[in-house]
Amino acid sequence: MPVYRDEAVVLRTHKLGEADRIVTLLTRQHGKVRAVARGVRRTASKFGARLEPFMVADVQFYEGRSLDTITQAVTIGSYGAEITADYASYTAASAMVETADKLTEHEPSLQQYLLLVGALRSLSRGEHGSGMTLDSYLLRALSMAGWAPSFYDCAVTGEAGPHSAFVVQLGGVVADEVAPPGTPRLDPGTLELLSALLTGDWAVADASDSGVRSRASGIVAAYTQWHLERGLRSLEHVERSQTKKVRAP
Repeated sequence: MPVYRDEAVVLRTHKLGEADRIVTLLTRQHGKVRAVARGVRRTASKFGARLEPFMVADVQFYEGRSLDTITQAVTIGSYGAEITADYASYTAASAMVETADKLTEHEPSLQQYLLLVGALRSLSRGEHGSGMTLDSYLLRALSMAGWAPSFYDCAVTGEAGPHSAFVVQLGGVVADEVAPPGTPRLDPGTLELLSALLTGDWAVADASDSGVRSRASGIVAAYTQWHLERGLRSLEHVERSQTKKVRAP
């Protein structure tokens, strides 16, 4: 059909001409979509603000030959303003949408869509430290894409853990007999936090201290950069303040 509707989260935008934008969105049912939003850069635009990065909207599209056209957008989740008001949240969200852009294609990816929307919602509400929210999102998004790390059993032999030798290229912790010489070792607290972030155990994650969070973030960043071919440009700008910031009611 030439016209279709879908829920979508805005990943990025690019200027087109004097008043238009090309908007890249991750949709609930149609995967990643690139579409033209006509006139959204004019001050009189009725839905320009609804198509900014990190916003979630009910969008109507008109199918085109190369690019679809956005004809209507109704806000579902207005997360952009809260996220952009806090630098740590903004940099974390930027890394999230860049990751989603790299991990998804035009085929539907409902799990990736729901994970991203949930992470952006959590950021906008200040439910957890922005760095931990990002790290949890990255680990879970990579797992959904087929790169689930192991933080307990050996990633090579399957030998029951716990193991402390961590090798990014091998998929996580490995047994001593297969660990390359000089392999770094992770302390139990860091492994516990990484496992909690992967499974969404926020009681454990929120109880961790700043040193453990910093070490875990380094592991997550290395694991993410290894598995994404060109890495994440936005990850280097992430502010790693792990203090939970509670929003005013």
